[in-house]
Amino acid sequence: MEYKELSEIFDIRNGYTPSKAKAEYWENGVIPWFRMEDIRTNGNILSEAIQHITKEAVKNKPFPPNSIIVSTTATIGEHALITVPFLSNQQFTCLALKDEFKDKYDIKFLFYYCYKLDEFCLNNINKGNFASVDMSKFKMFTFPLPPIDVQQRIVSILDRFDSLCNNIVEGLPAEITARQKQLMPLCVV
Repeated sequence: MEYKELSEIFDIRNGYTPSKAKAEYWENGVIPWFRMEDIRTNGNILSEAIQHITKEAVKNKPFPPNSIIVSTTATIGEHALITVPFLSNQQFTCLALKDEFKDKYDIKFLFYYCYKLDEFCLNNINKGNFASVDMSKFKMFTFPLPPIDVQQRIVSILDRFDSLCNNIVEGLPAEITARQKQLMPLCVV
């Protein structure tokens, strides 16, 4: 199996926080600005952010849609696939697939493989006052390059598994309530 280094297949950019002192950066913003709270609240595949910034707050250009953000400082070991143009705070490193790899990789395959990258990040932290991932090692993390049809089959299987798990978790409270109602008459004597 062929492997590619992260820095070979992705354009890497850091997120940032526009000045909170400038209201014109935040009022009536239209560009999603992602933080860890978005992942915690809405999951790992995101198309909408809790907060938005204005075009004036953008330093260069937004990150492209279908990019992956990886937490490389503070809360390390989490990532998300963002499906819209966006920005993120400085806790995240954005991975945008380079054009020459868009027909070789399925972004959802890379998203799922990033669970291994999360683990790698947790094991490659610079020690000091502020936890951060060793970015020189981060850039050398490798991704397998199976044929695109194999990647798509893997994604299909993992998507179905995620769906099953979500259905179980969502249905669990109702199941618990139903069992409690069944047991209530037995407990009241």
